[in-house]
Amino acid sequence: MTLNVYVGYDPREIDAYAVCVASLSRHSTIKTRITTLMKRQLEAQGLYWRKSYVAGKQAFDTIDKKPFSTEFSFTRFLVPTLNDFTGWALFCDCDFMFRGDVGDLLALADPRYAVMVVKHNHEPLEDIKMDGVEQTRYSRKNWSSLILWNCSHPSNQRITKERVNTNTGWWLHNFCWLQDEEIGSLPEAWNWLDGYSSKDIDPKAVHYTSGGPWFSDYQDVAYIDEWKKELDRIGA
Repeated sequence: MTLNVYVGYDPREIDAYAVCVASLSRHSTIKTRITTLMKRQLEAQGLYWRKSYVAGKQAFDTIDKKPFSTEFSFTRFLVPTLNDFTGWALFCDCDFMFRGDVGDLLALADPRYAVMVVKHNHEPLEDIKMDGVEQTRYSRKNWSSLILWNCSHPSNQRITKERVNTNTGWWLHNFCWLQDEEIGSLPEAWNWLDGYSSKDIDPKAVHYTSGGPWFSDYQDVAYIDEWKKELDRIGA
């Protein structure tokens, strides 16, 4: 079996993306097919037409006038469309470093659920993250940063490209096309939030949600030596 993996891409985080993909591939015992979620390509394909505007360093969504932090903030919800509403697929933000085998993650896939996520209760204290963008606060924050999608699930037929392009960010990130019982849980080790998750957990996937080593101001983060070794391996 081949697992289709969709990784968010933002031009400000090229090294983060490279480490994410390399670490995922290196640890995987199953075949993976990695697709880069690049906004310009999705626009050219006619799949993404959502508009935004920029004030200073901060991007704002035209639909709800709310700030968002990356080019893949909304494109992640196109995964069922891209996967032809068939089979299982994985989405993750580019600011992950994998330390575990995604084959083990896929083994957790339960067909009862439309999506499976780590159900964080994440309430960040800082107002600014990454390279100066606003830290947004919303319910179910970071649930959508790693999603194991059951693209065949009937309820995911509702997350059409039209809905991705016209519904608010809150509606999308709260999985409002689903019933709560259709959202399954994954162990926190698969979306271990640097600076927030318990140090007693051995992470299978480290998520630098507030900023990582590719930004000069984020050098005091967990597992930085592993991240830099991964970057060195690929010669980036």
